[in-house]
Amino acid sequence: MRQILIYTCLLVFSVYGKAQETRAFHADRIIPIAGAEITDGVLVVRGGKILAVGKKDSVNIPDGVTLEHLEGIIMPGLVDTHSHIGGGSGGDSSAPLQPDCRIWETLNAKDAGLKKAQAGGLTCVNVMPGSGHLMSGQTVYIKLRGAKTIEGLVIKDKSGWIMGGMKMANGTNSIRKAPFPGTRAKSAALVREKYIKAQEYVAKIRAAGGDKSKQPPRDLGLEGLAEVLSGKRVVHHHTHRADDILTVLRLAKEFGFRVVLHHVSEGWKVAHEIAAAKAPCSIIVIDSPGGKLEAVDLRFETGGILEKAGVATAFHTDDGITDSRLFLRSAALAVRAGMSRKAALEGLTLTAAKMLDLGHRVGSLEAGKDADFILLSGDPFSVYTKVKQTWVEGKLVFDLANPQDHLFAVGGYGASNDQKLHTNCGWAGSHDHDQDGEER
Repeated sequence: MRQILIYTCLLVFSVYGKAQETRAFHADRIIPIAGAEITDGVLVVRGGKILAVGKKDSVNIPDGVTLEHLEGIIMPGLVDTHSHIGGGSGGDSSAPLQPDCRIWETLNAKDAGLKKAQAGGLTCVNVMPGSGHLMSGQTVYIKLRGAKTIEGLVIKDKSGWIMGGMKMANGTNSIRKAPFPGTRAKSAALVREKYIKAQEYVAKIRAAGGDKSKQPPRDLGLEGLAEVLSGKRVVHHHTHRADDILTVLRLAKEFGFRVVLHHVSEGWKVAHEIAAAKAPCSIIVIDSPGGKLEAVDLRFETGGILEKAGVATAFHTDDGITDSRLFLRSAALAVRAGMSRKAALEGLTLTAAKMLDLGHRVGSLEAGKDADFILLSGDPFSVYTKVKQTWVEGKLVFDLANPQDHLFAVGGYGASNDQKLHTNCGWAGSHDHDQDGEER
């Protein structure tokens, strides 16, 4: 009995000690995002959290901890507000609005796309169902921890709720044969009807006053929209044309939901209206125009124009539209077209984290936040810079010096055999769309 007790104590001590392991990293340059850049800096990590960050001569390194030098630049892990990695899918062809679908239940944690995202310096990702529906389902926020199951990747709040938003879309993607809408006007009408039903559902639950016999039958879709109406779940809205953007803002004002506008190809045309609505934007920056007519006026200058108008602006990959390994380049192109360096760096990190309600946990190197950071070979916006290492919650999940990791960084056989892109799901039978429901 005494031996069992001793063994148990040693085991607990061993596990606790490992969880609370303290490491200190030195770099010639640290970009903390929260505050000025630090030369000759130190980052101290304990138990997956940041313990301290600052200049070498001002940071207290705990006794017994060896200072490890990392050759390069340390900055926070990148946050992608809109991605399709993991091979997931959302709603099918049975209806244009399916808020009950949950993308996280279809993700493959072993999909090669997640490893390639780590190679690009991504540590936190909003994985979305596609845009072939007005409402294609619930998104999920994940950490690229290297877990083997989706349960090990999802981010939960303090109550244990799996965090995510609601994916919506308008424009040409969701316009097709019945039961989908045939016009933009019908699209808005269907969305409005669904939110009115959700309002009525919430009102009935409140009127029941906790009496289950008086509550309406459970509706998973309306439950998801109830979370949107309460502000718990953010709407992540695919939209391109200026008139479509204004329609989104109109609906958000009418029903009081929080929204992040995604893509906004013509956002530069209505920047002041977006700013007045206090709607943040997540933009995609591509250097090979084309794809669809509603994105024909996409401009590199959008980031700078939105910034000057006072709009919180972040970036996304929409992977596989833009490869996660090239995420830094998106912000670099925006800077070249007029966006400030400060706003662009924040758009890859802290501004993006705030759009996912995670600004208190990730997006900057500050004491108390998750130890998510990357090591770069050079300046973030240099075309020659490579991601050398990616750390999530104090754990090294990607190392360019590792031959297996290097394969995911540069491509080649074995790097992405299992990666699939599901931008949408459901075959509507329309000749205007492919088998994933995406407009050709």
